This record gives sequence, C-alpha cells and structure tokens, in this order.
Amino acid sequence: MREYYITKNDSGQRLNKFLEKAVPLLPGGIMHKYLRLKRIKVNGKRTDAAYRLAEGDAVQLYLNDEYFDAPREEEAFRRITQPRLRIVYEDDHILLADKAPGMVVHADERGGADTLIAHIQAYLYQTGAWNPADAASFAPALCNRIDRNTGGIVIAAKTAEALRILNDRIKERELEKRYLCIVHGRPQPAAGLIENYLRRDEKRKQVTLHRQRVPGAKTARTRYRTLASQDKLSLVECELLTGRTHQIRAHMASIGCPLLGDGKYGTNELNRPYNETGQALYAYSLTFRFEEDAGVLSYLNGRTFTAKEIPFVRKYFPSFQL
Repeated sequence: MREYYITKNDSGQRLNKFLEKAVPLLPGGIMHKYLRLKRIKVNGKRTDAAYRLAEGDAVQLYLNDEYFDAPREEEAFRRITQPRLRIVYEDDHILLADKAPGMVVHADERGGADTLIAHIQAYLYQTGAWNPADAASFAPALCNRIDRNTGGIVIAAKTAEALRILNDRIKERELEKRYLCIVHGRPQPAAGLIENYLRRDEKRKQVTLHRQRVPGAKTARTRYRTLASQDKLSLVECELLTGRTHQIRAHMASIGCPLLGDGKYGTNELNRPYNETGQALYAYSLTFRFEEDAGVLSYLNGRTFTAKEIPFVRKYFPSFQL
C-alpha cells in the first residue's frame, strides 16, 4: 500500500486528475475499476473519481508495484547545479523571469535539460521554496511561452492555485503584454493598428497573412507606435491584442518594416550589414488587468512589471530611456 497526503498545492482538484499525475502508469479503466473495488480510497473510505481533494486528505493506493516501479528519466531540474535566472519579481505565488534570447522555455525537438522551466524549478528547489516530495502531482509551471530567439518576461506559477487562476485570466486576455522591437525603415504611419488574418503553415513553421478570412486563419490584431528612429532603423513598441504565432514579426513585415535579424519574414540583404541572426524582439512589459475575481492573486491587479535590460535597445538606441 502507498499513501499520499494532500498538501495545499494538490488540493482542490478531482481525485482522478490527481491520480493521472501521481500514478501516470495507471490506466484510466483500471483506476475506475480499483475505485469500485476499494483498492483506491480517500481517508480509508471508498470514494469516486470526481471527489475534490482537500488539504490533509490521505489517498491510499492498494496497487501492484508495476504501476510505480517502471524506470523514469531523472527530472531535468535535478541536473542543474547553478540556475541561470533573471528574476523580475517573485512572491509566494508567482515568479516572473526575464528569459534570455536563445533559451527555450520547454524542451523542444532537440531535447535537453537547459530550459527555462528547469532552471526555475532548480532555483525553487534549491532555495527551499518547492519540494517535489511534498506535492505528488504539482510542480511549478509556466503560464505563457516565448519563442527561442525572443527574450522577455515569462510567468511561472509556484502553486497549483496560482496556476489555475492565471490560466483562466490569460484565456480571458486579462494580461496586457507589450513588446519592443527594432525594425527596418520607418513605419508609416508612425503609430497604428494592424488587423488581418494569420494562418499557420505547419510544414514551413511560418504564418501567412490574409486580408480576408480564409479556412484555418485566425483574426490577428497588433497596436504599434514608433518610439525612436535612427538611420535605417526604428524602435517600435507593439501591444498584442491577440496572441497568434509570429504575430508581431508577420505584421511588421506586412507594412514594409520587418524586424531586424528576422530571416523568416525579412531578408538577408537587409540583415547582413548588422550581422544579427535572431529577431530583435523582446516581451518587455507585463500588466495584470483583472476583470474577474482573481482570488489570492487579486493584489496583482493593475501592477506593471518591466524587463530591466534589453540588449538590442542599448546597442542600437543607447540614448533611449524606457
């Protein structure tokens, strides 16, 4: 028999969801069968899959070792001895990290443990803020993603409650995200709204822009304003009103001002004089604008957080002050 004691991080979820994460090798059909046969109990009593776990509950599992003992790859965070993090803000519920360009947020097709979430988990584990032994099914998780070559603020939830709230608020678009980018040329007009449709081409890993709605395309809206111009480059702030793949890159290219260093939507001819191999794009500002109850995160409403250092701004517009 194995027993799990429910902590605050594991509370509030259905029993079947807890079991899917705590015992991933247990098939769903077998789980429901063992619930009926009382081989899975809560507080020593028979219960059903929909039961909402509460802090202090004890889940008893009378299961064969085969569901527990299959070899598992070591968790990535345990392989990191010195976490590389630039922390913008941290409290008991969330951590805002300034991701450096070139780092992936999660493991991609290349694999590897050098991911932002692994470094965050390693930091929280080493500082004692998170102990995986205390929560059988929860681990600190990211609430948003940023492309490998884009830098900027990424939100990590340190508790299951924070993760649930932020996922809901992000879905309702109650977080305002602003980006800085450097583009070729000078946008005309200097400020405006770009609105059209973007369709993702999975084979080319690229989006195509359409003036009219076509099958598979989604509405894309970006508000932009030019902050400074010098020679053949401009510093532009963009606000995402929708969150489509490569939205800013495709939109700025559509008005004749592709991002510096962007070989996918720009051209090598434009980028070659600057020797930039990654797009000059940074998610530099995040504002929480909750319209619904945010529970334990209500204190964040109205607060804005910004990245402290943006390399391409310092390099190309050294006199500009954020």
